[in-house]
Amino acid sequence: MREQDQFLSVPESVTGFTVLREHFPELGGQPLTVFTRPAQQEKVLDVVEDTRGVAVAVPEETVGGWANISVFPKDAPDTAAEYDTIKRVRTAVHMVSGAEAIVGGPSAENLDTEVTTRRDEKLVIPLVLVVVLIILGLLLRAVLAPLVLMATVVVSFAAAFGGSVFVFDTILGFKGVDYSVPLLAFLFLVALGVDYNIFLASRARQETMRLGAREGMLKALSATGGVITSAGLVLAATFGVLVTLPLVMLVEVGFLVAFGVLLDALLVRSVLVPALTLLIGRRMWWPSRLSRPAAELPDGRQPLAGKEESALQR
Repeated sequence: MREQDQFLSVPESVTGFTVLREHFPELGGQPLTVFTRPAQQEKVLDVVEDTRGVAVAVPEETVGGWANISVFPKDAPDTAAEYDTIKRVRTAVHMVSGAEAIVGGPSAENLDTEVTTRRDEKLVIPLVLVVVLIILGLLLRAVLAPLVLMATVVVSFAAAFGGSVFVFDTILGFKGVDYSVPLLAFLFLVALGVDYNIFLASRARQETMRLGAREGMLKALSATGGVITSAGLVLAATFGVLVTLPLVMLVEVGFLVAFGVLLDALLVRSVLVPALTLLIGRRMWWPSRLSRPAAELPDGRQPLAGKEESALQR
């Protein structure tokens, strides 16, 4: 998403940029800044001017041992074409020996932020999932249950993200999703979704010891459903306040998290997780003793009358 598309209304700076583009279409409208050592300024200037996608390169003042060159790309700011030009400029100036050249400017900063965010997504998302999975495993003393619960969290986030993107593109007419939104929304929704999972699953495990898998989950759902639903409504309303702000990024984060929380609290935690638990049965708690039929238990205890699971104790 371009920087000028970050506002719901049109601020004066965006209006000025539009006028600049109308009168000087050959310039991108937002210059890059190249810093180099003064002794190599001419060489750097030559290679920049010869770089494809550069309209004009203008040498500026020299201060503190650094020479400044203003570079105007041909393409509009924050577009894929301009980002390609920035990469070519960086490659070209880095090849000038002794120049120690660096390329900055608003578009270059946005490119670096986007690249860093994409890299963080590949690192942070798997790390969060692994850490949460370990915590759920230790809490529930099982392997299958944490895997099922984490799968529901991922599915919930994917559904919320897909539905939100549809709203942004089709209904609200946004020019795209800000590159920081997916990671922020993922962290919020996974943290909140895991909280709801812990409320429900830990109570279900306790009740399963007494009542069996089916009755234990139904009891846990009746005991925690009101708390989870109420918490979901409060959190959704809290994040929904962000939708009233004038920045597109905050609107996207607020709507996505609010929608995801409602989806998680009203559908995933209240319907999907209990349904999966009832379908899987006592195997949900594999490999703990809760997953074994009564006949296979080493102490030979029998299930309570009318229950399909044994009355296990810790």
